[in-house]
Amino acid sequence: MAKYGKTAQKKVKKAMHERKEGTLKSGRSGKKVTSKKQAIAIGLSEVRKAGGKVPKKKSSSKKK
Repeated sequence: MAKYGKTAQKKVKKAMHERKEGTLKSGRSGKKVTSKKQAIAIGLSEVRKAGGKVPKKKSSSKKK
């Protein structure tokens, strides 16, 4: 079974193209995004807002 839907693939692809062109900006600061990982994260967060099929975020507060 697929983890990600078709809309997720399209949004991430669009974000990666924008990153390569230099037009992808980050959230509040509006700085230019240069890393691939950040571009993918932005694409997936857009899909989550739109209600697409994406796995939940992993929380970083699992330290004991």
